[in-house]
Amino acid sequence: MSAEKLAEGVLTGKRRDLARLITLIEDEDPVAPEVLSLLYSKTGRSWIIGVTGPPGSGKSTIVTRITAEYRKRNQSVGIICVDPSSPFSGGALLGDRIRMQEHSLDKEVFVRSMGTRGHLGGLSRATSDAVRAVDAFGRDVIIVETVGAGQSEVEIIEIAHTVIVTDVPGSGDDIQAIKAGIMEIADIFVVNKSDLAGADRKVTEINMMLDTDSNMGQWRPPVILTNGRTGEGIVDLVDKIDEHFTYLGKSGQLEQKGLRRSREELEQLMEYKLTRELLNSLRGSPEYEDAIKKIASRKEDPYSVAEQMITKFLVDCRE
Repeated sequence: MSAEKLAEGVLTGKRRDLARLITLIEDEDPVAPEVLSLLYSKTGRSWIIGVTGPPGSGKSTIVTRITAEYRKRNQSVGIICVDPSSPFSGGALLGDRIRMQEHSLDKEVFVRSMGTRGHLGGLSRATSDAVRAVDAFGRDVIIVETVGAGQSEVEIIEIAHTVIVTDVPGSGDDIQAIKAGIMEIADIFVVNKSDLAGADRKVTEINMMLDTDSNMGQWRPPVILTNGRTGEGIVDLVDKIDEHFTYLGKSGQLEQKGLRRSREELEQLMEYKLTRELLNSLRGSPEYEDAIKKIASRKEDPYSVAEQMITKFLVDCRE
């Protein structure tokens, strides 16, 4: 299928074409950038919500409940679940067939699992492109749920407009959890499993942390108690998401987020393409293989060799 036809399929709401495009993105197929280029002018309309937090904090249940509430409000939803990758195939270990089952028959909800593929931060480079594809598909809200692998999950801030950090009572070392970088990116905190002992204490601890945050701007992240099993607190949570949306628009931060994201995306793309171009030009060459042998035998160091090869590559490009 041509890039033009695939882009047309995505724009006209064909789910199979959207799924095909995301597969091309994950496989780094050269057709994917062509399609995304055609779609780009039709993006930027979706509200992107990131949901992260430690494993076992009920992220998937919260995402399912948020989706149900947005559907009640007549909003279409796209869900990207970033899961651990299979060490063999590179695909997501947790598939969307076992996720979000109650929404599987809803044509206004699109769910896709993607593997981290070992990418630092748990968010694959392809995730941002997949979000853009779902945006072009016309979803009002896109929810990105991460694997929740630790502090490196702060990468979600580069994609989402609103970041939700989930936690649960008795989740381990409270002081360490509060100090973790993941706590610093939240626009909204969710203390899930509110029926467990210590839920109110967890809320108090997070609020105490916020009280001592000297870098906080005009938006103070609210702390919402929820119970994913019963749906308690979900309406309040979605209201706070919408409130954050209004705040970003009125404060001018929405525009700033857009500029920052565009800068980061451009730089990441250039870095990726330049790195790939450099490696493709060197791999297999006698010079490259000889350098590897010298590094292995400690006759050369990789730092100096890398600098020399990059310098030579740039000089050759200028010529």
